[in-house]
Amino acid sequence: MKNQWIEFLYGRVTVKVTGKGLERFLNVLTRNGLHIWNVKRHGTETITFKIRVQDALKMRQFSRKSECKISFLRRSGVPFLLKRLLKNSGFMLGAAAFLFIIFFLSNVIWGIEIKGAKPATEYQIRKELDKMGVKIGKVQFFVDNVEGIQRKLTDNIGALTWVGVELKGTTYHLQVVEKNEPKKPEQLSPQNLVAKKKAIIVKRFVETGQPVVEINDHVEKGQLLVSGVYGQEGASPELVAAKGEIWGETWYLSDVKLPMVTNFNVYTGKEKQKHALLLGKIEIPIWGFGKPEYKKYETEKTVHKIHFLKWELPISYINKTIREHEEFQRTYSKQEAEQHALELAKKEIKSKLDEDAIINDEKILHKEYKNGKVILAIHFKIIENIAVGQPISKETPE
Repeated sequence: MKNQWIEFLYGRVTVKVTGKGLERFLNVLTRNGLHIWNVKRHGTETITFKIRVQDALKMRQFSRKSECKISFLRRSGVPFLLKRLLKNSGFMLGAAAFLFIIFFLSNVIWGIEIKGAKPATEYQIRKELDKMGVKIGKVQFFVDNVEGIQRKLTDNIGALTWVGVELKGTTYHLQVVEKNEPKKPEQLSPQNLVAKKKAIIVKRFVETGQPVVEINDHVEKGQLLVSGVYGQEGASPELVAAKGEIWGETWYLSDVKLPMVTNFNVYTGKEKQKHALLLGKIEIPIWGFGKPEYKKYETEKTVHKIHFLKWELPISYINKTIREHEEFQRTYSKQEAEQHALELAKKEIKSKLDEDAIINDEKILHKEYKNGKVILAIHFKIIENIAVGQPISKETPE
């Protein structure tokens, strides 16, 4: 089997020999080192056999000294196959170009469909997609994957609550949920407004109901602020849903610790691109070889599926971005540490409050430097809406 492959690689010829002294002619060939095989006799003066191409050229000089006549019947092997391919190179190149064009067009963006967005929001989305390079005619390999597109749209467009991105063939489908949806009218049952925490009243706005507290009143948690009961003594009371805002000054205590020396990583701006094909689980590099010369780095990997017409091929294109980073040490002075610790405490307090709450004042009650950290105990005065609804029982109105 091994010899057959070698003969196929070098090329072989089927030879027909006619005349007298056939056996003597074959003996001459073999004595001179010409390799022949598959010898067959066809009558008394005709034989056929196979011989290598390079030996076939040498055979002619021996045939002139004999009474035999030779002719070539068939040619096979790699040299003749290549010759036929070159002869039909126009057709082969055309077929290859056709397949390449189909493959290329199957991986180009031909459509972007957006559903669930208002016209103004859709305009913002398309504008942001243009900035990211996601546009009709762009090759899919050179844009972010669907997860990256989804993340950037959500981060950069404030009007979006959620956006789903899906790539079907050559079209991106975006399903949008906006934040500013019309609110349905809230149907409230009869209720009072009570204090959700201890406070001093600083401002009030009552839409419906009877206010029972005044500015500068001190109220406790659960105390009645606005009554939802109308009516005079002895008459049947009318129950309504008390609505409004009662703003009070409340108090919070926050303890915060901040290291005066911190270590973190920063990017240097140097980066290297690598490109590869993924066949199953085998990754084949096509550009950007070798290990990065950076001592410390992070690798961001983006995988793009490759399509042919409507089918997803078991091949993926991988783009790796290798970014160099270095460690940086930041040291605060005592004054800087106190200021950053105070800002950190404010962010923590705001995360626990409603969006419209206001930090009115802050005061450091205790300050300590210990084990390389600044430790602060901070008292905050907050102005916030302290009113919450409390249902009124119709059977036993207040």
